[in-house]
Amino acid sequence: MADLNLPILDLSDLDKSPEDAARFREDLAVAAHDVGFFYLVGTGIEHDLFRRLQRAARDFFALPEDDKLAIENVHSPQFRGYTRIGGELTQGKIDWREQIDIGPERESVQGGPAYNRLIGPNLWPAVQPELREVAESWQRHLTAISRKLLSSWAEALGVAPTHFDAAFEEAESLLKIVRYPGTDAVEPQQGVGIHKDGGVLTLLWVEPGKGGLQVERGGEWVDAPPVDDAFIVNIGEMLEYATGGYLKATKHRVISPKAPDDRVSVPFFFNPALNSQVPVIDLPDELRAQSRGVSGEGENPIDGVYGENALRYRLRAHPNVVEIHHADLANAPS
Repeated sequence: MADLNLPILDLSDLDKSPEDAARFREDLAVAAHDVGFFYLVGTGIEHDLFRRLQRAARDFFALPEDDKLAIENVHSPQFRGYTRIGGELTQGKIDWREQIDIGPERESVQGGPAYNRLIGPNLWPAVQPELREVAESWQRHLTAISRKLLSSWAEALGVAPTHFDAAFEEAESLLKIVRYPGTDAVEPQQGVGIHKDGGVLTLLWVEPGKGGLQVERGGEWVDAPPVDDAFIVNIGEMLEYATGGYLKATKHRVISPKAPDDRVSVPFFFNPALNSQVPVIDLPDELRAQSRGVSGEGENPIDGVYGENALRYRLRAHPNVVEIHHADLANAPS
């Protein structure tokens, strides 16, 4: 653990003494202010669920190609389901990975704002029913953890712990189950290109022993290797915006493994309801003085209704789905 390049926080401290809980909230604010990334342990998730998730992911990616393509995202107006290798873009460049996208399980909505097109059902593999059971259990656990973190940040920054509750009552989460195949290329290959997460909060699980995630610290790239039964957590641009830049969204990337190795990881993105805006925090004077402003403000608008931002990200990342289901939005501003 001493070799890790990111702070380590223990969520179980919130359930100990008032002093332990206060220290956790302070450390949480410092980690997100200084680095924007940290390890989270003590979440209360049973070891067995981590292993079941790993097995379900591995079993899915080992399915015959036809079984995976039966739930390919081109069949989903909501951009859900399987994305084949090379089927997603970051900064206009191909990410070398395959994945499943899973959102809130809801009925489709007709009419209203364009972002309502993101509301609807998931695509589940008929040949692997256990994947849905594991994924939905994972979503429930990580939603509860995310709510604890948001209330802790709110309290640490001088507002009520319920500050974010209304906007996240119908939270718009996105779970990705990802496999990065190995490559034989001499130069490091883009598993996921350099970016900041555009939402509020990300909890990432990476299978043990699999590196590749790198975080920018002090102008250099540092490795963020996985820790067993722990999460790598980072904030996105919307939480940076909500705190006037006091909390920091940090650039990161994933380097593809060398063949014949591969890597499975599962990021969970926690965001407000599509029709809401992330509530801004009026910081105390001493914290406002330490705010750095919102990075990249004006380049990638994040201050509007979340659904507008979420739809823009999806249109940009999956042009093949846009061509099939949303041709009328193909020329929308990105």
